Amino acid sequence: MQIIDTHCDALLKLQVAKRNELFRGKPVHYYDAEELDTNFLRLQQGGVKVQFFAVFVHPELPDDEKWQHALEQVDLFYNEVLGQPFMKHIRHWEDIDALRPDEIGAVLALEGADAFGNDLVKLRHLYRLGVLSLGLTWNFANLCADGVGEPRGGGLTLLGKQVVQLNNQHRVFTDVSHLSPAGFWDVMELADYPIASHSNARELCDHPRNLEDRQIEAMFSRNGLIDIVFCPEFINPGSQQATIDDLLRHIDHLCTLGGERHIGLGSDFDGIFAHVDQLGNASAYPNLIEALQKRYSEAQVEGFAFRNFLVHRPGIAQEGRTI
Repeated sequence: MQIIDTHCDALLKLQVAKRNELFRGKPVHYYDAEELDTNFLRLQQGGVKVQFFAVFVHPELPDDEKWQHALEQVDLFYNEVLGQPFMKHIRHWEDIDALRPDEIGAVLALEGADAFGNDLVKLRHLYRLGVLSLGLTWNFANLCADGVGEPRGGGLTLLGKQVVQLNNQHRVFTDVSHLSPAGFWDVMELADYPIASHSNARELCDHPRNLEDRQIEAMFSRNGLIDIVFCPEFINPGSQQATIDDLLRHIDHLCTLGGERHIGLGSDFDGIFAHVDQLGNASAYPNLIEALQKRYSEAQVEGFAFRNFLVHRPGIAQEGRTI
């Protein structure tokens, strides 16, 4: 079974390791690094066909350092990730259809607008470098919007609204996974291509990173994708432990809200510190698929694993397209 995973933080781990090398730290090689949940071998072993790689710049960094940190991660994407012989850069959504059986597609994403601040020249440069999915915030506030951890709870600024409009023009996803509720509803009014790249159902786990039922229904009504996240804290309330069955309860719930054709996978591998039992890295994806096959039809499982994404990627609506 092929997998499309819309969120991992391997680039941040690679960047930290690279900077630590300056102080005689251990080199980390993307091909097989034990430290990486989504190293090349593990993606290959897990049947991952397309992996999104997030560029994440911590909001607490000084503003004048954020662009450099983002470029370092983009450079690692080009040199480390795409340096593997069977990794192919997905620069346009149609590139997914051209992947050969032995190739894995790599998508560049941006998690938080902190990297470009209010400089749209930098944003346009990121589009040119291949960014195809953009989340306006992480958990805190920036010049575009408030995140889920910002007590003010504001929505999108005028700049944030302009960024969503630019995403629409460039056929780029607008990711709502870390947005404040007010920001979420602003995106619903503006975005042509909404996605929750790594979120679960708040009805089952009352965490601000999860989506309420009315948000979920709004996403589905806008042809948005909700990709379930493997972080135990977002699966079971107040817990750092979860089983695959616990995770599947969130898929069950999304299905009851009409989401069978709008559900995908957004692991958050390399960005989480606790893992679902038997789902410790990308090589363990067959365990999840096997569990899904015990309670859903093969067509439904294919939808969750990859086909729903193919149908709803920006600018393309081709039912039944395969990769």
